[in-house]
Amino acid sequence: MPPRSAAPPPDGAGPPPDGAAPPPDGAAPPPDGAAPPPDGAGPPPDGAADTSLRALLGEAERELAAAGVASPRFDAESLAAHVLGVSRGHLLLHPRLDPAAAEALRALVDRRTAREPLQHLLGTAVLGPVEVAVGPGVFTPRPETELLLEWGVAQLRDLTSPLVVDLCTGSGALALAIAAMRPDAVVHAVELDPHALAWARRNVASHGGRVVLHAGDVRAPDLLPGLAGRVDLVVCNPPYVPDATPVAPEVRTGDPAVAVFGGADGLVIIPAVAARAATLLRSGGAFAVEHDDTHADAVPALLRARSELHGVEEHADLNGRPRFATAHRR
Repeated sequence: MPPRSAAPPPDGAGPPPDGAAPPPDGAAPPPDGAAPPPDGAGPPPDGAADTSLRALLGEAERELAAAGVASPRFDAESLAAHVLGVSRGHLLLHPRLDPAAAEALRALVDRRTAREPLQHLLGTAVLGPVEVAVGPGVFTPRPETELLLEWGVAQLRDLTSPLVVDLCTGSGALALAIAAMRPDAVVHAVELDPHALAWARRNVASHGGRVVLHAGDVRAPDLLPGLAGRVDLVVCNPPYVPDATPVAPEVRTGDPAVAVFGGADGLVIIPAVAARAATLLRSGGAFAVEHDDTHADAVPALLRARSELHGVEEHADLNGRPRFATAHRR
């Protein structure tokens, strides 16, 4: 029996269990056996947009897939992580976004569904151990170059303070990755396009100035005359896509054509690159050049045609497609 001073419970409500505090005024108790939702994980109020991470990612993935994006879940998670300022692995620590963050994510997803490159939205791209700034005016590094990077660094294994040259450096990613993996290396990088060179300067500066940049044309026979016959490794990711090749919208609108297309057969620049490598390399020095997946026969043949080079080999990328050729200086 309640004390005389207590008001009787409302109709249909029984007293709380022994020792339990009653619910606050106006609050209904949870259903029998139901636990209250954790902070931030409850359903949105009636009429409010659902800003739970699960709902936002699901919505983004569906929209990106419908737009033809090849990796909709990865892109959705990458954009969410970017908005939250965390890594993708830490997304689960943020079960709900505040309204401003949710709106920012939706805006980025809209841009991605329009096929704006993911790396442009994030502002960065990764190659090996380095992250570089990218955006309009510079080629975005691709995972396909990872194996060329690994091969090149492996050639330096037994050398002290090796000398390396990266031709057609673009953003500087490949040169910076080699410098990061071999801090004792002296790395030079060459780029002709002024827009790409501006991005490369920015990236080199943000990585401590570890690469020596040169504005130069790989077609010039006297390129880097002070390094002739001294270089241990020459690498290059030149423009090599045949002009008539259909490319993804991200490539067509996001990458500069001068960094992508290599003439009618895609081979306009590669012979000059091979000639520069033959001049720059010391005896025994190594050379690697990336190429289109239709060039599995053509590029090795170009390298074999140079008497200064030997040991020509063809290599596949992470997807098993023909991607780069290598050789050594006699």
